[in-house]
Amino acid sequence: MIGIMSEKVYHINKGINRPIEFRGLKAQYIGYLAACAVGTMVGFGVLYACGVSLYVCTPSALGLGGWAMARLFRMSKRYGQYGLMKKIAGQKLPKALLTKSRKIFIHLYHDHVRTTR
Repeated sequence: MIGIMSEKVYHINKGINRPIEFRGLKAQYIGYLAACAVGTMVGFGVLYACGVSLYVCTPSALGLGGWAMARLFRMSKRYGQYGLMKKIAGQKLPKALLTKSRKIFIHLYHDHVRTTR
């Protein structure tokens, strides 16, 4: 019976100036995963309490939880620690700046010429 029950070791990155990482999830995505898990359980409980069949509640909760996990892992891999915040900030930028005068740009050019000579 020795060796049947082996311990699983989960590595958590605790390096200085490095994001927390757990099984490929980085930084804030760990919290998002916890929130999705809690939300999925609450959703399952609400559906079951409303009298929906267990054969409908279980697959819908598993499907929603699996979809959320897959999406979070994809976002963590694509955007990394700060990328998602940068993407959201980039969406809030205006597409164009409108001005009726060129004075500000001429002033910037003259400041640039002065500092480079």
